[in-house]
Amino acid sequence: MTHGFETLAIHAGQDPEARTGAVVPPIFQTSTYAQDAVGSPRLGYEYSRSGNPTRDALQECLAAIEGGRRAFAFASGLAAEDTLLRAVLRPGDHVIIPDDAYGGTFRLFAKVAERWGLSWSAVDLTDVDMVRTAMTPHTRMIWVETPTNPLLSIADIAVLAAVAHEREALLVVDNTFASPYLQQPLALGADVVVHSTTKYLGGHSDVVGGALIASDAELIEQIGFHQNAMGAINGPFDAWLTLRGVKTLGVRMDRHCDNAEKIAEYLTRQSAVSQVIYPGLESHPGHDVAAKQMRRYGGMISFRAAGGPEAAERICNSTKLFVLAESLGGVESLIEHPGRMTHASTAGSPLEVPADLVRLSVGIETVDDLLADLEAALR
Repeated sequence: MTHGFETLAIHAGQDPEARTGAVVPPIFQTSTYAQDAVGSPRLGYEYSRSGNPTRDALQECLAAIEGGRRAFAFASGLAAEDTLLRAVLRPGDHVIIPDDAYGGTFRLFAKVAERWGLSWSAVDLTDVDMVRTAMTPHTRMIWVETPTNPLLSIADIAVLAAVAHEREALLVVDNTFASPYLQQPLALGADVVVHSTTKYLGGHSDVVGGALIASDAELIEQIGFHQNAMGAINGPFDAWLTLRGVKTLGVRMDRHCDNAEKIAEYLTRQSAVSQVIYPGLESHPGHDVAAKQMRRYGGMISFRAAGGPEAAERICNSTKLFVLAESLGGVESLIEHPGRMTHASTAGSPLEVPADLVRLSVGIETVDDLLADLEAALR
């Protein structure tokens, strides 16, 4: 039987516990497991780096809601990214990344992966001809964020998958901003989906984690081996918290989108704002692509302050309900200055973000209260 998204989020990997009937999967807070005989672990569990029932429940659920065969949970989104790079790439390989990628992803490529022989190019992924031109005989991967962080560019996943596969390269999609509820990259041709589960999947700003989801058997084997060999696994309590968050992902995302759409429209009318960047606005250059591949447009908004960098910082320092903080995707609304906070690592690079940019993670509070908070800050 085929189930809907919300049903999978609540039930996939989460059958009542066999011994007690507990409806919520237990936290198996253990490092090791008794074996029935030498070399005969019960149910395959021997050591929690290699396998843990709570983490397995989360992994099964993530695979189901992303439409993949297997998911792998990690200690952070960057731990997931690093594991993937080492699992499928070799020194001398080349990767194309977005020219407005998340600062942590840029740092991983530029400051870590380069040192062991990986090369990369930052490219406007909305320009398919530019992507094709940037590909070399050594290109093994196109790394996509859509929407991107923090400029909310939209890449056409299906088109880029075709471009990647023409050259026998992998298409990897960071689906953190959209979440599996709004976008299904594997169904559009992606080979691997990446998440910072810290964000919308966890949803409550109380846990850090990451995930990789794939369907190809060889990729699954490679990622699984490296998850165990490198060891940056998601702990059982973190897995449990994330799994609890996933249960309400659908209803939360609907509210995030409701609020963000109203706030984006409000910001377009404000003289203190020179540009509003939100895929749900028809003025957004990626609006049509987003409408094609996303259910709705998400809870993230960026805008540029008409008064320049000082005005952007003043707005960030003036809100009351929008908490000045990094990260995103929680039930509470956040505001930040990317140039001096989440994307400081891109300063002086081709990926440097505008100094007048403000990023909002719109939460699920009463939208009129959020609008009033922004109105006061913009004044």
